[in-house]
Amino acid sequence: MAVVPSGYETPPWQQEAGPTAFAPFPETTTYFGDAGKVWMINFRVGNLDAMAAQLRAAGISVEIDAQMCPNVRFARLYDPEGNPIELWKPAGRDAAR
Repeated sequence: MAVVPSGYETPPWQQEAGPTAFAPFPETTTYFGDAGKVWMINFRVGNLDAMAAQLRAAGISVEIDAQMCPNVRFARLYDPEGNPIELWKPAGRDAAR
């Protein structure tokens, strides 16, 4: 099992269903939105916009990140305890998986 690659040219860990990444963050990270939160789970989705619309229709607040990485799009929501959850959609040929 490998951590998130340091560059786009390095492939991530692959499973039959597609890539999986484990990304440790520094203790001082603000990425999770709350200093008391120290982990987050990410789910890969086939259609980020459709998934966000489905969650919003169920009354769940979802924010799609306007900044796109070259190979992925992200959306953020929170579980009932305030833990962050990220949804992500790979770009290109992996998007249909």
